[in-house]
Amino acid sequence: MKTMIKLAPVIGVVALLAACGNTMEQRAATGALGGAVAGQVLGGNTGSTVAGAAIGAVGGAATTPR
Repeated sequence: MKTMIKLAPVIGVVALLAACGNTMEQRAATGALGGAVAGQVLGGNTGSTVAGAAIGAVGGAATTPR
């Protein structure tokens, strides 16, 4: 239950900022930021933060703006 309480606001912020940007680099940066925050909240250590940032960056770079 504690994880869900921590996770709810993070999911909201990440959803709002997911892949914001006009260029691939901007989308990768916002994805990395959101992923790093989510990784830290969920894992609570540096490894989780780095993994979240990497996953977020790849996800952000893979998206295309409409």
